[in-house]
Amino acid sequence: MLVDGHRRVLAVVIAVVVAAGSVTSPAATGEPAAHPVRNESFDASWKFALANTTGDEEPAYADADEPDFDDSAWRVLNLPHDWSIEQPMTPAAGSGTGYFPGGLGWYRKTFTLPRSTADKKVSLEFDGVYMDSEVYLNGTLVTAHPYGYTGFAVDLAAAHKDGRTPNVVAVKVRNKLPSSRWYSGSGIHRHVDLVVTDRVHVARHGTFVTTPDVEREVASGHATAHVRTDVVNGRAAGDIAVRYRIKDADGRVVARHRAEVAGTTAEADIRVPSPRLWSMADPHLYALETEVTVAGRRVDATSTRFGFRWVRFDANEGFFVNGEYHKLQGVDLHHDQGALGSAVNRDALARQFRLMKGMGVNAFRTSHNPPSPEQVELCEELGIVMMVEAFDTWRRPKLAYDYGRFFEANSSADIKEMVHAAKNSPAVVLWSVGNEIPDFHSVPFGPDTARRLAADIRSIDTSRPIVFGSDAYRRVPATGSGPDRILAELDGLGLNYNTAASVDALHAKYPDKFIFESESSSSTSTRGSYQDPLLVNTGENHTPGKREVSSYDNNMASWTLSGEYGLKKDRDRKFFLGQFLWAGMDYIGEPTPYDGVFPVRTSHFGAMDTAGFPKDLYYLFKSQWTTDPMVHVVPMNWTDHEVGEPVQVWAYANVDTVELFLNGRSLGVRKFDRKKTTYGKEYLETTEPTGDDKTVTTGPFPGSYTSPNGSAGKLHLTWTVPFEPGELVAVAREGGKQVARDVVRTAGAAAEVKLTPDRKVVTADGRSLTYVTADVVDRYGVVVPNAANRVTFSVTGGRLVGVDNGRPESVEPYQSDGMTAFHGKVLAIVQSDARGGPITVEASSPGLRSGRASVLAVPRGPKGPGGLTPILQPAPTPGTPVVDASYSGRASTVPAAMVDGDPATRWSNAYTKQATQVLPAVSSAHASDWVSVGWPRARRVDGVTSSFTVDASHQLPASIRVEHWDGSAWAPVADARVEWAGTTGRVTFDPVTTTRIRLTLTSRAPGTPTGFLGIDELRVDGSA
Repeated sequence: MLVDGHRRVLAVVIAVVVAAGSVTSPAATGEPAAHPVRNESFDASWKFALANTTGDEEPAYADADEPDFDDSAWRVLNLPHDWSIEQPMTPAAGSGTGYFPGGLGWYRKTFTLPRSTADKKVSLEFDGVYMDSEVYLNGTLVTAHPYGYTGFAVDLAAAHKDGRTPNVVAVKVRNKLPSSRWYSGSGIHRHVDLVVTDRVHVARHGTFVTTPDVEREVASGHATAHVRTDVVNGRAAGDIAVRYRIKDADGRVVARHRAEVAGTTAEADIRVPSPRLWSMADPHLYALETEVTVAGRRVDATSTRFGFRWVRFDANEGFFVNGEYHKLQGVDLHHDQGALGSAVNRDALARQFRLMKGMGVNAFRTSHNPPSPEQVELCEELGIVMMVEAFDTWRRPKLAYDYGRFFEANSSADIKEMVHAAKNSPAVVLWSVGNEIPDFHSVPFGPDTARRLAADIRSIDTSRPIVFGSDAYRRVPATGSGPDRILAELDGLGLNYNTAASVDALHAKYPDKFIFESESSSSTSTRGSYQDPLLVNTGENHTPGKREVSSYDNNMASWTLSGEYGLKKDRDRKFFLGQFLWAGMDYIGEPTPYDGVFPVRTSHFGAMDTAGFPKDLYYLFKSQWTTDPMVHVVPMNWTDHEVGEPVQVWAYANVDTVELFLNGRSLGVRKFDRKKTTYGKEYLETTEPTGDDKTVTTGPFPGSYTSPNGSAGKLHLTWTVPFEPGELVAVAREGGKQVARDVVRTAGAAAEVKLTPDRKVVTADGRSLTYVTADVVDRYGVVVPNAANRVTFSVTGGRLVGVDNGRPESVEPYQSDGMTAFHGKVLAIVQSDARGGPITVEASSPGLRSGRASVLAVPRGPKGPGGLTPILQPAPTPGTPVVDASYSGRASTVPAAMVDGDPATRWSNAYTKQATQVLPAVSSAHASDWVSVGWPRARRVDGVTSSFTVDASHQLPASIRVEHWDGSAWAPVADARVEWAGTTGRVTFDPVTTTRIRLTLTSRAPGTPTGFLGIDELRVDGSA
């Protein structure tokens, strides 16, 4: 039975009456009915108070654990809950957490246990509380649990069980920042269950199913499930036995067995005929039903999902599931869900994983913490294999308040909890002891700790390899060093951002260790933003409001590599098991390359943005990881160009031939060459220098990544297209037949908000989500890529729980009734209530036709309180900047410097991008950029005076074009004349009355490090 969408368990029915809203089940009398509920959701009707956002002790809450503490003014909510996502952003919180604060929070719940529980084992099970939590029962501390990502149980033996006296459970949660390198959220962010069992019962995590001989047996038409059950005998009972039944995915019983309990354990080998294997293509699951009996009477029952499969990791041959070779086509994902923060929701995770599957993903690394139960379940169901990771730090902290404070005392218990929680999942194929651990270099602590953590895992499970993810192996470690000695303790090596040359060198030194990339690529991009397609690496725009990076797979930090480089490196090496792309989806925090620049709050690493809208990188990986014919045009924006402007058009495709058409006429056919790796895998690639690996100094393609077969090339096809408005179509052909096409169109003026829900039917359970995309479109339905209209949502029949647009630079709250469109898109996240019927979403924006969509909520499955917290406050309407620019090269040279009265400061489009592992430094002037000045009310303007920067990097502009805003578009001024006096240029023109003036400046030396443009001071001449 599915309880709260996140556990499958069976046993004793209980009744719980909750103050501040009730949840009631019939009390147990006599022999329990068949398949009654063992766990009952404890998510509903908690009282919450945020004491502060600093995490310091708060005297007013000193007695908040006491039963008689007055919580009448506290907020009532349902779990899971994340208070950080509800707070306004503040620079004091730091960019690592996306500028969302942590703090000190209290949760309280009053409940009454029926008399039928008097002789029962009663506990609470928390799936996760971030972080440093303390749980009190009736004023007494019963448990402290620091780690925010592992579950724990709280014994309620001291609770009142007379059916009359209320109990109060209070949870104190402290998230003192900085505690995490990425957004963690704060609070009871995963589910809580109340568990009531007989005193003789299956222990927590007490069932372990393995299939050790399935590879040998399946050829004979059967397989054996080896089952171990740990039983707690809390009343010294005799004659204890365990009855097992195995059911297939259709609920049919396929095997039965009975075993005696010897001491506290029962073990059995249960033979299943004609087993259906769990695989990535066919993730078939079985259920083991376990019943504990005392003298023949059933006292407890549980259900455990498992699968028949075998995996093999070979240091030379690669990764196999059930004997079939696979590359790990993986992604790293942090646990936040964008607008929902860290409060876990199964539908949100299901959408995320479905989107990843659409890209061709078959593997998931839990970065960098143990997963929620929902993540494990979904990977089981979707056929995604998992690398489950324990820690981001060991003893040596990375941040002042991270897990390093608790590592020595708690790491063994936490890593064992991680293993116990996921040990039965066929999706889990690797255990990881950590990520980028500074202690790796410490001898003997590093090797000793790796040995101890590996022993903790093997004390529970010896069936899966143990690895880690590390950036310590970009060079081959010296023999006897910490990284070298640690490898002796583990089975494999996860690399973070290694060059092809370093991968080959490591394989040569450690031929018995399997190698894969635990973090690959990490090129940064912003959906819908494009820059310098002819460069393999480029700078970032630092103009406030335009802090975006290029989507041509050409923006890299010093440690990162392009998506194409990572794909080629992985493809060419059979021994290389595969990769986990950093990251599958943008996440809150770590806003590289704008670390510390408020209000850039999310990463740029994802193949999708935080709203789940695909970037071009998504289609690059899809072209290499999927086989159904596809083609994708880059750029996705065929609107914001000038007529005649040469546009670099790329096509990502998984077929060999693509023809490009503009307004019906062919722009030519481009073809990939068919090639073969040294181990015989066929692939598509152009043949040309790529300039993407400076470490290659010999062979036919120096400076370019070169495959072991001697070839170099790109994973995209290229056209240079003089822009004209209309329709650009890429047609992919195979054997001369059209098999896929992609179209981009020029958009007109915004006319309407168009709504598209991700599904038509949801469950009316108070938890299920619908993701509704709002596109700002023109009158023909084309998305307007530069649209930034504020879209407001209203919902009937359900609740709006979050809004997002995927924009990294924003202070707009996710918990709001609307948000501005980013490159034409906004997302509304809508939650059902417990009633059936239609859920209607309406979207409005001033000056646009409103959009409307409906979803049907169908009563099905468990209902009741729960789900995500509805939105709390409206969003502010963003203001218009006084000064602006198309591009700013550095954070210190933004447009405001032009009007600050200080000639020592300037706006500039100059940048220098530092070298990476495989790319040289770059500094390349744009052909042109613009700057603008605006004011609240229209004024008369007849001239602009600019003092330009001239130095080793900057020159005077080759030309200046002046335009004014006519209320709907930019229009050229009349009779413009330029007069120069040294480095100061004054442009005069016929007077205009306007609210904005824009200067477009062209470079005298585009593409060089000396042709940049800069303005020290700018003055607009005229009258107010």
